[in-house]
Amino acid sequence: MRKLAYLLLFLLSFISIQAQITNPAKWQSKIEKKSDTEYTITWDAVIEKNWHLYSQYNPEGGSLPLEFIYNNQEGNYTLEGKAKESETKTSFNDVFGVDEIYFVDSAKLVQDIKITNPAVETIQVELAYQVCDEMCISQSNLFVYDLKTLETKEVKNFEDIATTAVDTKKDSDTTDTTVATTGNAKEEKKGLFTIFFLAFLSGFAALLTPCVFPMIPMTVSFFTKQSKTRAKGIKNAIIYGLSIILIYVVLGTIVTAIFGADSLNALSTNVYFNIIFFLLLVIFATSFLGAFEIMLPNSWANKVDSQADRGGIVGILFMALALAIVSFSCTGPIVGTLLVEAASKGGIAPIVGMLGFSLALALPFMLFAMFPGWLNSMPRSGGWLNTVKVSLGFLELALAFKFLSNADLVLQAHWLEREVFLAIWIAIFGAWALYLLGKIRLPHDSPTDSISVGRLFMALLVSVFTIYMIPGLWGAPLKIISGFPPPMTYSESPYGVGGKGGNGGGVATAIPDGAKLGAHDIIAFTDYEKGMAYAKSVNKPVLLDFTGFACVNCRKMEDYVWSEAEVLSILKNEVVLISLYVDDKKELPESEQYISETTGKKIKTIGNKWSDFQMKHYQANAQPYYIVLDKEGNRLNEAVGYMPDAPDYKAWLESGINKVK
Repeated sequence: MRKLAYLLLFLLSFISIQAQITNPAKWQSKIEKKSDTEYTITWDAVIEKNWHLYSQYNPEGGSLPLEFIYNNQEGNYTLEGKAKESETKTSFNDVFGVDEIYFVDSAKLVQDIKITNPAVETIQVELAYQVCDEMCISQSNLFVYDLKTLETKEVKNFEDIATTAVDTKKDSDTTDTTVATTGNAKEEKKGLFTIFFLAFLSGFAALLTPCVFPMIPMTVSFFTKQSKTRAKGIKNAIIYGLSIILIYVVLGTIVTAIFGADSLNALSTNVYFNIIFFLLLVIFATSFLGAFEIMLPNSWANKVDSQADRGGIVGILFMALALAIVSFSCTGPIVGTLLVEAASKGGIAPIVGMLGFSLALALPFMLFAMFPGWLNSMPRSGGWLNTVKVSLGFLELALAFKFLSNADLVLQAHWLEREVFLAIWIAIFGAWALYLLGKIRLPHDSPTDSISVGRLFMALLVSVFTIYMIPGLWGAPLKIISGFPPPMTYSESPYGVGGKGGNGGGVATAIPDGAKLGAHDIIAFTDYEKGMAYAKSVNKPVLLDFTGFACVNCRKMEDYVWSEAEVLSILKNEVVLISLYVDDKKELPESEQYISETTGKKIKTIGNKWSDFQMKHYQANAQPYYIVLDKEGNRLNEAVGYMPDAPDYKAWLESGINKVK
């Protein structure tokens, strides 16, 4: 029964790996003439269900971005900016520690080109891109555009135009062959629903501030007293609530229109964007903590308030606008933070965010107008409102350092490494806990001899969270807040304070020629021939590992499976590990470059070489891809891909190793 289960597992893994060789993104392209020297090229991609195609703006350190390589551009034509993209989505990848940007279902890109050499007859453009599901496959398509006939030809064999290609810059070489890296477009995406939900909660938080909460009974009483009938009062209150929603949705629409729906998400990895909003959030937090009030000019409120006396729908609309202006000192920082977060997601996220925020803000006014008796059950205004406001200030201050961390990660400046970030958060949340316990008083706090039970429970919760973060300074993973601090590798002590790396099996004192210390200090060869020669000399089987630097599931296997003591002991003591990186950008010497028999494309880089090696010998192009070989290079078991269950992976390793024994 166990053998049958393994057979089915290997078969399913093999089938899924074979399916990767096909391309989940199908492209069509055309060229249009705008004038004698101006042309527009359009690329349309249909992406298979559940797959994602990464944007040209996908940040460095994440999955491979879409890249345009213009082979004969130099001296012939210029590009009018970067290609314009259709709507993309953004989600945080906690393995790479970056916000990844990608297309779903379809992609459209448009590039304007200006001809500078009248003699040029064609434009040659290569698209190199990555598509991901549970695994990722990178592909490259070459299009040739005839400027006279405006015909488009997709070239299947890159060797066919090898003599006409002009631009072969080194930084373009990684895209000349079909490679596959495994990523995992994170399942938990902050889509529009999540933005709406978070914005809705933010709206309720804004209600519990000193600027808004006291206005609920005042406003509801106004509608119930001024209206001749209860039905009329309810109608006016509903119009008032809808007016609040309209005002904030218009604000979200303006933000989207100013920045552009298709380009907002690119801001999330922009250094200047992150630094500016770090400073903004610090200002917002300082305001909430009581240092000063952020207020709109009083003249605005007076003018709007005077219009509210006009009556009718117009008067109600101006009443809602007056609420927005008067309460700005409390709602402004929340709205600003929300717009920052929503804007970084792109598309209509700012509009959806403002809809959720304003709906939560407007609902109480409408509901209390319908059921005035509920007003008697409302808690009275008091010092607790300022406590809520100050608590929001602490949260905004903590969030601000996430934006600063994003900028530091993009720059790789190492100013805000993991330990420093955690120390700042521990200080912020620790101060918040002391504030809730009454040990710290801020400018607008009311004097009190005791604290409420609710405030005490909140203080205990914040204290527990603060204590939870402290071991992170010594290398604890802190999975609850994964994605907020910089990754473990971006720290002063990647192995933890005092750690020497690795566990289970020890670290070898000498590293053989052609090898390096890999994950968990496992000796790993990065060259197939040198690794096989070493395996023969020590008489051990080989674990052949096809991997990639931009391979999410490869990192997950190393972090969560290889780290298990029993698996790690096998990898360090019983096999020779050969890790071949299919996305290694180092260029091969000219004498070692060749045309692939499998794809017809030129093999220029080390990554190209190992990808072609995998396809030629194992008919697969997916990573991670593991095979146990004997010292002569013969297979000892079936190949497997991503296998997150450590006991299953251990059993698979032993199934090959035991054949040698």
